[in-house]
Amino acid sequence: MTAVESLLGPLAVDRLGVTYIHEHIFIVSPELQWYWPGYAGWDEEEAVARGQRELTRIHDRYGCDTVVDVTVPGIGRNLRAVARAAAGTGVNVIAATGWYIYDELPFVLSKKPEAEKVALLTELFVGEARDGIEGTGWRPGLIKCATDAGGVSPDVEAVLRACARAHLETGLPLTTHTYAAARVGLEQQRVFREEGVALDRVIIGHSNEAADLDYLAELMDAGSFVGFDRLGYPPPDRDGVAPSEAQLDNLAALIARGYGDRLVVSHDDAVFSDVRSREVLGRGDEIYGYVHETALPGLRERGVGEPEIRALLVDNPRRYFAGA
Repeated sequence: MTAVESLLGPLAVDRLGVTYIHEHIFIVSPELQWYWPGYAGWDEEEAVARGQRELTRIHDRYGCDTVVDVTVPGIGRNLRAVARAAAGTGVNVIAATGWYIYDELPFVLSKKPEAEKVALLTELFVGEARDGIEGTGWRPGLIKCATDAGGVSPDVEAVLRACARAHLETGLPLTTHTYAAARVGLEQQRVFREEGVALDRVIIGHSNEAADLDYLAELMDAGSFVGFDRLGYPPPDRDGVAPSEAQLDNLAALIARGYGDRLVVSHDDAVFSDVRSREVLGRGDEIYGYVHETALPGLRERGVGEPEIRALLVDNPRRYFAGA
């Protein structure tokens, strides 16, 4: 790929600049807002204004050029509102296709035979890449899927296989949600490999929560990028999950071990979400700040140099989208 689709049209990969590789600007659950308008305080005009302020702030303060919004069906995509929030901010926004489930698809899809289910999902994802999302003409720049602590259920596997096949047909790279403590990234790689995916076109997401560096090394040795893309997100209090400071230790250690060209960073945060509260995340109006305000200074204190930091934010996102 020499260019990636954004909400402003094709964007040359060498113009991505400083990139937050895994964010959600708005998570707006359609059924909640359809049947109970305003649930959790959703007000589109207010949210768009907040989004414009925050995107402008990260562009002006941190030099952030690109935000990859990986909100897909299953977790409340609302691209029309996102496009309004991004307008005039100086930030490129890249959207995603795919589906986000932990267990079962909606019944109308889940009940279908496996082969038909995978074929239908593939058609949906390829259709968005070819024709645009929800009739808007905006095309996705990547494909998103999820596997959590419950592992690869039949419907999760169908989504993984459909995303892989859509990738092979469109060339769009893959990114995933995982629960790192359960090492489900290896299962995702297994399915992608079976489908013929080159694993260097895949980010195994939320890997910063893993306490096991050998697990992360195994993912990268197989070719994938791993996402330290939930930095600053309060880690779940479960065995095998690294606390926030340890995550920075681990990131610095992996760079020192020679994996600096396979790592990307982000927040996994949202200006508005009706599935998780700002109180839980402990954020105010300034949403995307941890990477530049805390993580990067922490890496410098741990001896990580500026070329390695540039790789996390600029070079590796470019290589991921370029497919090199």
